[in-house]
Amino acid sequence: MNKEILQTYRSFLKDSIRKQINFRFTDQNQGVHVPPIEKEYKQDSTLIDLSGPNDWKDIRKTDLTKAIGNRKSHRVYLKESITLEELAYLLWCTQGKRGKVFNGHAYRNVPSAGCRHALETYLAIFNVDGVEPGMYRYLPLSHQLVFEFSDDMLSEKMTIASLGQNYPGKSAATFIWVAIPYRMEWRYGLAAHKVIALDAGHVCQNLYLACEAINAGTCAIAAYDQEELDELLKLDGKNEFAIYIASVGKVK
Repeated sequence: MNKEILQTYRSFLKDSIRKQINFRFTDQNQGVHVPPIEKEYKQDSTLIDLSGPNDWKDIRKTDLTKAIGNRKSHRVYLKESITLEELAYLLWCTQGKRGKVFNGHAYRNVPSAGCRHALETYLAIFNVDGVEPGMYRYLPLSHQLVFEFSDDMLSEKMTIASLGQNYPGKSAATFIWVAIPYRMEWRYGLAAHKVIALDAGHVCQNLYLACEAINAGTCAIAAYDQEELDELLKLDGKNEFAIYIASVGKVK
């Protein structure tokens, strides 16, 4: 074997072994208690119950092949509202829980490395039937929305945070996925940062496909002002920070 190739191979093995050894010192392997799988909320918060799969009457069945074939980004939306049932469907498809919570884990309708699910779903709601405009957060364990705050300038602030792109502020609702990295770091250490990004991709793809069932469209957005968006959501930008946006609205 060529000496240069042999040296490269040895370096690769050495680096791999080093990473495996570091993996043994993650908080999980050190016996640290598993972090919560859902962010807490104040007990006096306003909660909105969401309908589940057994209650949906207006969600049409969609052929998966057609949904994949029709998938595209939509940046222009009709003034038509979406229903709370439709929003519940989108949330269930993107972060909904299935099965019981066990040992700090909960299976969802999207894959996640090690079942860690480091994302929280915030919603800037502008035009959803029966829901006052404002910022909300999805509670997957109870399948509810929790009201975070209202802001008369929310539409404008979403546009500013999205670097002047106006559709995140003119949608029926805009999904904002927030990462709590320690949920993943607890198990994977530094490798967590890669799989958190992968998880966000899984979630947004489900949103694209789910929108096909409610005659809606979405557009994934990664171009945003990190500090502006984190400040809008009242996040510290370190232990919690926005990672992905997707606007949703009815389309022709």
